[in-house]
Amino acid sequence: MESLNFIRVAAACPVTRVADVRANVANIKACIDQAIEQQAKFIVFPELCVTSYTCADLFLQKLLLDEAEAGVEEIRAYSAEKDIMIAIGAPLFSQTVVYNCGYILFNGKVLGIVPKSYIPNYEEFYERRWFTSGKDIVNRSVDLSFQKEIPFGVDLVFQSGGFQIGFEICEDLWSVVPPSSYLSLAGAQLIGNLSASNEVVSKSDYRRALVQSQSAKCMASYIYAGTGTGESSTDVVFGGELLIAENGNMLNKNERFQRENEVVTSIVDIDRLNLQRIKNISFREAASTVPFEARKIQFNYKKTDFGTFDRPIEKHPFVPSDAKQREERCSEIFSIQAAALAKRLEHTGLKKAVIGISGGLDSTLALLVIVKTFNLLGYDRKDIITVTLPGFGTTDRTYQNAVSLCKKLETEFREVNIVAACLQHFKDIGHDPAIHDVTYENVQARERTQILMDIANKEGGLVIGTGDLSELALGWSTYNGDHMSMYAVNCSVPKTLVRYLVRYVAEEETSAEIAAILLDVLDTPVTPELLPKSGEGKISQKTEDIVGPYELHDFFLYYFVRSEFTPAKILFLAKAAFSDRYDEETIRKWLQIFLKRFFAMQFKRSAIPDGPKVGTVSLSPRGDWRMPSDASRNLWLNDF
Repeated sequence: MESLNFIRVAAACPVTRVADVRANVANIKACIDQAIEQQAKFIVFPELCVTSYTCADLFLQKLLLDEAEAGVEEIRAYSAEKDIMIAIGAPLFSQTVVYNCGYILFNGKVLGIVPKSYIPNYEEFYERRWFTSGKDIVNRSVDLSFQKEIPFGVDLVFQSGGFQIGFEICEDLWSVVPPSSYLSLAGAQLIGNLSASNEVVSKSDYRRALVQSQSAKCMASYIYAGTGTGESSTDVVFGGELLIAENGNMLNKNERFQRENEVVTSIVDIDRLNLQRIKNISFREAASTVPFEARKIQFNYKKTDFGTFDRPIEKHPFVPSDAKQREERCSEIFSIQAAALAKRLEHTGLKKAVIGISGGLDSTLALLVIVKTFNLLGYDRKDIITVTLPGFGTTDRTYQNAVSLCKKLETEFREVNIVAACLQHFKDIGHDPAIHDVTYENVQARERTQILMDIANKEGGLVIGTGDLSELALGWSTYNGDHMSMYAVNCSVPKTLVRYLVRYVAEEETSAEIAAILLDVLDTPVTPELLPKSGEGKISQKTEDIVGPYELHDFFLYYFVRSEFTPAKILFLAKAAFSDRYDEETIRKWLQIFLKRFFAMQFKRSAIPDGPKVGTVSLSPRGDWRMPSDASRNLWLNDF
C-alpha cells in the first residue's frame, strides 16, 4: 500500500475549557489516540487549543504562558513512540512578544514552530492586543525550557519521504496571498490550518469555499481544524468546523456544534497532487515568487499504512453522481457542442450538415447537437441531411429508431442501402463475403463514410462525425471510415456520459414522441452492426462483449490520462470502485485490453478531425494528448 502514495490525515476538535490547560491537554491526548486508532499519520488541532482561543488579556499573564509551555511539553512527551505528526496551537513568548503559533510534534520532539502571519484586528477580532505577526520570520530558532534550537518561522516545510507538510493559522487563509500558497510552491502537498473562526450566518459556506478554493489553487490537500463550542461565548460562538479538501474537492467534513471530542479523517492521494503539479506549467513558474528558501525539516514515519480504504471512488468519474449537478453538466456540454458546431458552420459559410444515422447512441447524440445548432442559428432543419445506411447487420429495431427519429426531427431523410456496393467491393478486392473478418467489417464502414462525404460535396454541406471519446481511446473505429469526418462533435464525450446526455435531452429538451425514441435507443445494446444479424433478426455483435464494459474503460481512461496514474494504482482504485460488480481477475483482464488498444491505436488519434473539448479529457493531437504512435506499451503492461 505504501507505494501507492496515499496517506490518512485527520482534523480534530477537542472539548475546550477556557484557560484550563490541564483539561485541554487531556482532551487533545484523547483525540490523538482516536486518530491513531483510525491509522491517521497527521492530525491538525485548532488554533490555541492548549489554552483555548478566547483567553483575551489572560494571554498577557506569565502564569498562563508558562502553563501553556508546560502543556506543550506534556503533549510532546505523549507523542513519543507514536507514529503520527501532531499540530497543536499554543502561544509562544519570545523576546518580549507573544506569538500565536502552531507547534509541530513528532515522536517526542518539537520539529518546528510556525507563527501566525496575519493578525486580525477588525470587527469582533482584537488579536493585536496580545499577539505579534510572524510573517517576516525566517531562518530563526527558539529555545523552550525542555528543548533548544527549535526551528521557528513561516519558512518551514516538514518532510517524510515523499510527504511534505506546511502550516498556516486561521486568518492566514483569509489573506490575499495566504502563506500556504508559498508553502505549496515550496513543495508542501499537505497544508494544515489551525483555526478559530467564529460562527455567524453563512460564514461556514464562505469558509468551506475558501478551503476548497485554496486546495485547488495550491494543488494540495487542505486540512482545516476550527475550535469548538467550549470557547467563551461572551461575544461570539465557535462551531468547531473540521474540513479536509483535496485539489478543490471536499473529502470530508463534520457537523458543527458538537459537544464531545471529535476527529474526522480522510485518505489523501499524494500522487494525484504531484502529477497535477508536474503538468501545470503555471504552478512550476510561480515557484520563483516564493520570498524565502524553505527549510525542509526531516522526520521519518515508520509506516504509512492507511487502514481500510474508505476514500470515495466514483465508478463513473466523468459523470457527476448528484442528479442536479449532472443535469447542469449535461446542459452545459450540450451547449458547448452546439456552440462549437455553430462557429464551424458560420466560418465555412455552409448551411447544410450531413450525418449518418444508425439508431445507436453516438449518432443520436450528434444529430441532437446538430438540431440544437440549427435552431440556434435559425437554419432550416430540412438542411440537415440525415442518411441511414443499412448493411449486413442492420436490425429492424435500430433501423426503425433511426428512421423515426430523423422524421420526427423534421430533417431531410435519405436511405442508401450499402449491401450491393459492399458485395461489389468484395469482388473487386477478391474477398470472400462468407469470411466475416476485419475486412468484411471495415469495407462497410468505409463505404458509409464515402457516401456521406460525397453527399456533402454534392450538397455543399459538412459531414458531422459521431464517434466518442471512449471509441477514440480504444481505437474502436475504422481508419478512414467512421474514424473520419469534417467536424466531430462527440470527440471528447465518453460513452458513459453520452448516455446521460441523450437521457437529458429526452427528459428536458424534446417532445414526448421523440423522448420515447431516445429512451429506446438508450435501451439498445451498443453495437456497430457490421456482422450479419441473428436468425431471429437480433443484434449479433455487441461491442462490450468484444472490447469490455465501457464503464470500466472510461474509468481507466480518466485515471490514465487525466490523473496519469500507473496501471497498478488504477487497478487498485478500480477494485475499490467496482467491488460490487467485477472481481479482480475481470478488472485486470479489461485493463490489459485497454492498455494494449490505447497504445496500439494512437496512430488513429494522431489523424482525427477537429472537434470541441467539453470536459477534463481530450485525446486530440492538437490539445491534451501528444503521444508517439510507436510508443512501447511494455512498461505499463508489466506494472501490475
